[in-house]
Amino acid sequence: MSYLSDILVLLKKDWPDNRTVNIVCHGHSVPAGYFKTPIVDTMNAYPHLLHAQLAGRFPHAVINVIVTAIGGENSESGAARFDQEVLTHRPDVLTIDYGLNDRGIGLEKAQAAWASMIEKALAQQIKVILLTPTGDLDANLEDPADPLNQHAELIRSLAQQYMVGLADSLAATKGYVSAKGELSELMSQGNHPNRKGHDLVVAELLKWFEGENSSA
Repeated sequence: MSYLSDILVLLKKDWPDNRTVNIVCHGHSVPAGYFKTPIVDTMNAYPHLLHAQLAGRFPHAVINVIVTAIGGENSESGAARFDQEVLTHRPDVLTIDYGLNDRGIGLEKAQAAWASMIEKALAQQIKVILLTPTGDLDANLEDPADPLNQHAELIRSLAQQYMVGLADSLAATKGYVSAKGELSELMSQGNHPNRKGHDLVVAELLKWFEGENSSA
């Protein structure tokens, strides 16, 4: 069975036996849809792209993708408003994406904030998918000591610890660079992905909705 097997059952139900499936995308500027600041391109950001893909794959499903992301925010701030602005939507699936901005608060504070959000979600039987950060032109992707890589490792370890989903955006970004060339091809500015970069994130998220990940 896949981690989202219960969600897949819901998505495949027909009217009148179906119900709205809520997917909440929580995080910073990337899920909020910021491209080259201050331009916001919601339709080409991964929450909307995920919604479109799922609607195509599950044409009888009522899917509600809710974005609770705020540009410039880190996970401490995201955790502080989690009860009132995330849980209130009663998500079936929750994605969390703060790795880029958490470099400003460090690993210890980030770990505590992520753990708080994960634990609250799991207590309400919400399926959680954690996202490692997308690229940053100022980061050294080849250096394990680079803060971007360190926060990605933290997020991977949290996914394993809590047995939740992981969409490894940074690994997908590195794979693209390794196979095809330049990180700049994925970026709209130094720290925001363009449509191609968001497409990589969507591909990682969709694996969970395809049942490719047998367990979390």
